[in-house]
Amino acid sequence: MDRGPSHRSARRRRPATARDVREITGEPASMWAGSIVGYGHSHYVYDSGREGDTFVVGFSPRSSATSLYGLLGGPDEEEQLARLGPHKSGKGCLYVTRLDRIDVRALRDMVASAWDRRAAGAGAP
Repeated sequence: MDRGPSHRSARRRRPATARDVREITGEPASMWAGSIVGYGHSHYVYDSGREGDTFVVGFSPRSSATSLYGLLGGPDEEEQLARLGPHKSGKGCLYVTRLDRIDVRALRDMVASAWDRRAAGAGAP
């Protein structure tokens, strides 16, 4: 039974993994807020004086979707999102229901872009 080209191409893609993010960032994973796997560290101070600490890029596997944090805002965002595959955007994060249907190269490019922005001083939030 032929399920069409989209099924075949999706099966050839391997799901993105935490190993991909660690390979790009060079940082070990750490838990944030009990359910978010984060990489890197960023200290921020708002104009109001409020300050805090957060990760640079991260993800949280949830039952309905995997949330991806810190990847939006890059110069090639539109092109990368078009390549990424099925996703939804929220305020500051992406939601992916099936990691096996996204383009791992696009995700890796987004992680690298976010990490480079952080290194250039444009860190989170």
